[in-house]
This record gives sequence, C-alpha cells and structure tokens, in this order.
Amino acid sequence: MYTILLVGIGGFIGAILRYTLGGWIQNGFINFPVGTLTINTIGSFLLGLIMYLSEYQGLFSNETRIFLTIGIMGAFTTLSTFGYESFRLLDDSKLMLMAINVVSTVLFSIMAVYFGKIVALSISTYFLRGS
Repeated sequence: MYTILLVGIGGFIGAILRYTLGGWIQNGFINFPVGTLTINTIGSFLLGLIMYLSEYQGLFSNETRIFLTIGIMGAFTTLSTFGYESFRLLDDSKLMLMAINVVSTVLFSIMAVYFGKIVALSISTYFLRGS
C-alpha cells in the first residue's frame, strides 16, 4: 500500500508539472507541439539520470526511485499526448510536421536518456573522489 501511495503522490506532482510547464512552453506555438516535445525530452533526461544514479550508483533507495520514476516521471512524460498530437498533424495533412515531431521526439528522448547517464556518471565520479 505504501508503494501505491508513493506512485500516486508522485503522479500527482508529475501531472501538475506537466500541465503547467508544458502549457507555458507551448504558449505561442500554434502549429507544432513543442510543449510535448520538450516535456518528453526533459522527462527522458531526468529518467535516465535517476535510473543510472539509482541502479548503477545506489544513490536512491528503491522507494525513492519508484516515487521519482514511476510516479513523477510517469505522469510528467507524455507519450499518449505525443501519439495524439502526431496523429492530429497527420489528420490535418501536415505530413512534414508530423514526421519532424515523430523523429525529433524519438531522437531527443534517446539522446536525453544518454545525457542523463553521462551526468549521473559525472556526479558519481565527483562524489567518489570526495568532492
């Protein structure tokens, strides 16, 4: 039950962050879902950072990892919104924008996870050296 509460509280936080940050970023962009793209990129970076710090460096407890990744990041990232917005671009005959959205989201998300790993390894190295 405790784990379910951690996920739920994290999901609450992640959903609010997604709504406020995504809306703020999207403001002024009419034809392209830059808010969703940015949220997915940030979320991928943070997920990569947290997972590498947790699983490979032991920085976070299992409960903290679940709270941050399944809870906050699970609600923060927006794959279903990405799918819907991509389909809407296709449905509106905006093939080029749909292709840009799909390719950039996939590439940026994978690169962001990689950068999260690099930052996690740098943080770990810094702390292992004793500052």
